Amino acid sequence: MPQEIKHHLTDALLMGYSAGTLPEAFNIVVASHVSLCDECRARLAEFDTVGGEIVAMGETAEMGADSLAQTLAAIAEGPAEDDQQVAPATDGPSVLPCPIRDYVGGDVEAVRWRKIGGGVRQAILSTSKNATARLLYIPAGCAVPDHGHAGTELTLVLQGAFRDETDRFGAGDIEVANEDLDHQPVAEDGEDCICLAATDAPLKFSSMIPKLAQPFLRI
Repeated sequence: MPQEIKHHLTDALLMGYSAGTLPEAFNIVVASHVSLCDECRARLAEFDTVGGEIVAMGETAEMGADSLAQTLAAIAEGPAEDDQQVAPATDGPSVLPCPIRDYVGGDVEAVRWRKIGGGVRQAILSTSKNATARLLYIPAGCAVPDHGHAGTELTLVLQGAFRDETDRFGAGDIEVANEDLDHQPVAEDGEDCICLAATDAPLKFSSMIPKLAQPFLRI
């Protein structure tokens, strides 16, 4: 678990997660950060409480006489416990928080990396199409191409650290980037950097080679 988290989720992201209005890819980032961050977990609980009060104040709906029976039947038809996929145990502390392991099928050793150039690798998670989530592996001292944003990009550091034009981001930290930010994250020396990044629009690369490769890499 990260020793100290300095960069946290915004209220808008926490409220959206609580209300269920975020894209699936963003939900993975928020859930992963909240699993690591006591402060954001407490703030999320406050938003959940407010949302519960609002629901309680709303109008009630009539339920059919057989509603309970239908619910129990649906539960009975669900998968048996032995059929459910369980992430394999690891010998040491996990690099990937549980919300990510559920998508990968295990910890970092189960990730199917794909090279995207400059030593950087990625693994795209299977989510709904309105946003994309990917794991990024950036070797120590290496950089990702300089880029801007056509929408919002959430980046959660899982291992190591990176620096860009705004600040340093270590394990557990989250960077929220939008159309106003052009940056080039560089992994710090000493440890390879692993991040979870989610975007709701394609990145805007400055150099030609990343632009040409962009459709194939789904960045």
